[in-house]
Amino acid sequence: MNPSEIIRWSLLAGLAVVGYLLIQAWTADNARVIPVSEQRAPLPNTERFVAPEIEPEELGDTDVPDASLVKSDRTLTTTTRTSIPEQLIEVETPIQHVWIDPVGGDIAGLQLPQYAVSLDQPDVPLKLLDRSDDSTYLAQSGLLGRDGPDARSEGRPRYQADRYSYVVREGQRPMDVALHYEQDGVSIRKIYRFRPDEYLIDVVYEIENRGSEDFVAALWVQLKRDGGKASTQSASNWGPRSFLGVALTTDETNYEKMTFEDLDDDRLREIKVGGWIAIIQRYFLAAWVSQVDQRNQYFAEPMGSGLYRAGFVGPEVRIARNSTGTYEAQLYAGPKDQKKLGLIAAHLDRALDYGWFWFLSEPLFLFVDWVFGLVGNWGLAIILLTIVVKIALFPLMARSYKSMAKMRKVAPQLKRLQERYADDKQKLSQEMMGLYKKEGANPLGGCLPMLLQMPVFFALYWVLYESVELRHAPFALWIVDLSAMDPYFVLPILMGASQYGMQMMNPPMPDPMQQQMMKIMPLFFCVIMAFFPAGLVLYWVVNNLFSFAQQFYATRKYGTPGGSLASGG
Repeated sequence: MNPSEIIRWSLLAGLAVVGYLLIQAWTADNARVIPVSEQRAPLPNTERFVAPEIEPEELGDTDVPDASLVKSDRTLTTTTRTSIPEQLIEVETPIQHVWIDPVGGDIAGLQLPQYAVSLDQPDVPLKLLDRSDDSTYLAQSGLLGRDGPDARSEGRPRYQADRYSYVVREGQRPMDVALHYEQDGVSIRKIYRFRPDEYLIDVVYEIENRGSEDFVAALWVQLKRDGGKASTQSASNWGPRSFLGVALTTDETNYEKMTFEDLDDDRLREIKVGGWIAIIQRYFLAAWVSQVDQRNQYFAEPMGSGLYRAGFVGPEVRIARNSTGTYEAQLYAGPKDQKKLGLIAAHLDRALDYGWFWFLSEPLFLFVDWVFGLVGNWGLAIILLTIVVKIALFPLMARSYKSMAKMRKVAPQLKRLQERYADDKQKLSQEMMGLYKKEGANPLGGCLPMLLQMPVFFALYWVLYESVELRHAPFALWIVDLSAMDPYFVLPILMGASQYGMQMMNPPMPDPMQQQMMKIMPLFFCVIMAFFPAGLVLYWVVNNLFSFAQQFYATRKYGTPGGSLASGG
């Protein structure tokens, strides 16, 4: 295979790899995303949303998990949801606005006041959990087993509340919101513990057994959600979409994820001591976290009617008569804060789905976050990161620039060889190889800079796309959100122009077809990058400008007076 063919196939292979990775970052999903203007208030009139009556066989089960997940002397009876409206318990903290349904004591709505639903509606908080006509996303919990109130034939227990409105103010100590239920001489208190500065909510069942027998039950928790798209995903079918689905940690893998479509084909059953299970979306997640020493049966499965659930059932705990006991778990409902999630549970920080290059994305984010702490602007932090990466890679790329300078030097001789041996491909290949060896030139050397940068490029892409810190983060002028595409396409055009300028400095390809391919590449990347986050395009523009300066220096240093820097096409 002659050098011309080597270059051609190398370019095609490189384009195929880049194209594949870009397609992986995109989506062909045409499902409709509910516009912000159509989103309803989560809980109108603070009354419990009444679902239409559904036959048990249609639903596949009630809200409570399957009885087979816990050993019990009592068989779970399937029931439908009650249709009696209940006033909801409202809890307001500086960072969460929560609604609790007395029926079952589930969290039926949760908003995040510090995160606006969009830049156009800065005063409208983002909804994470919601029960409305448009969507279903609940955090549910209860007690199963022989004496669990959620296993009774009459359906979910209806708790009594001390009051229906709570406010937790900044600097205040944690506040308990207690719900009460009496059952056969057993007093059950379901307690939600809220902290003013944390998205982590403690859920504690306090049992006072005054009955005539031991109380035996097992804690169950789950997230119940419809399969619709999250409001934080891009509304454009051409824009990138992050993962939406169930994630958990197992004994085999630190981080395992399944889409809702995966669950339609194969439901999850996993036994693990401790651990967590979550439903994750772009920027935010809800996760149930187990006690570290508790052995749980994890599950995730479809419920029917377009609903899914994911959670775990703990072991049965026996509470002797005339004694007390507790069942505990924690619910995290908030942003994907990489630094805090790792402190809550092992591997929960992996919920920031950085893709294949997560091992590069995590240190990149830590560096950008550190720089942001110094300069106070995420755009400037990205620019400084780009410069640091270019300086770090320059020793490796200098050899590539030197090879390209030598290729420019031998370009006139290559052209003469092509004219002389136009009808003898084998002889042309031999002469070209001899010329490359004599001059110390490498025809593939120009591919090295791009190949070296691609892992960093894709790692940074996921940092910019997944990190909630960059959501709605402004840079300057018209760039008001570095996580969204440039609304005026200025940065993509600058990126394409700078890419073309760099190619003009490279030696011309010996084959006309390759020359045309290289000329098309800047336009190709310009069109694709128009739909990528502005922060990523900013990185690429600065990267190109810095590469242009480095390549200009290398060409001047290693080139010859006869080599023209402008003759690239």
